[in-house]
Amino acid sequence: MLAAAGIRTVITSAGDPRVMTGRLHDAGMTVFHVVGSLRNALKAADAGVDGVIVEGVEGGGFKNPQAASTLVLLPLVASRVRLSIIAAGGICDGPSMAAALVLGAQGVQMGTRMLTSAESPIHDNLKNAVVGADETATVMLSVRGLPTMRVLRTLTAERALAAGRSDVGLDGIPALYFTGDLAASMANTGQVAGRIAQVEAVADIIDQTWAGARAALDDARARLDV
Repeated sequence: MLAAAGIRTVITSAGDPRVMTGRLHDAGMTVFHVVGSLRNALKAADAGVDGVIVEGVEGGGFKNPQAASTLVLLPLVASRVRLSIIAAGGICDGPSMAAALVLGAQGVQMGTRMLTSAESPIHDNLKNAVVGADETATVMLSVRGLPTMRVLRTLTAERALAAGRSDVGLDGIPALYFTGDLAASMANTGQVAGRIAQVEAVADIIDQTWAGARAALDDARARLDV
């Protein structure tokens, strides 16, 4: 199906990268695998992937509760893995991109930032909840019946934390994302929500991030010379 659609790059995650990498390569595709630990990065490299997406525990979505932050994980993987590296988790603008480049990444992935872009199809209720969030507005939710996830600290998430279980499942995600019912499920959101101040067009986000990264690196060099 991917080959028929003309897909040239595939991102895999949450499983053994050996399962699909060979087949995807045979179809002429480039494969990046998402990793949350050095062990997973080494395993992905052994599987022959073309690159890894190193995502720290501050990122949104499914997570290992014992995982390391991007600040710790990224330079560790960069020191041991000779592959193209994309950094994810905690990145939403030029300064955070500049930090990722300094720590060994060749590029960045911004999930929560793009989730709240003007072109994103999710409901304004969720976009506004992210824009209105502060740096403490996410929680690592690990309760019976659900995989561990970093989610927005909604009333639904708070109730699940208090009860040690969830009364809603992941099947309510379409209602949450597309009808704006924040009680329908868990809103996978990174800690970087606390740094997103407004909804902007994707083109503007990319332009500002690229220009901001260069400016941040220039500023750092200038401060080093003082």
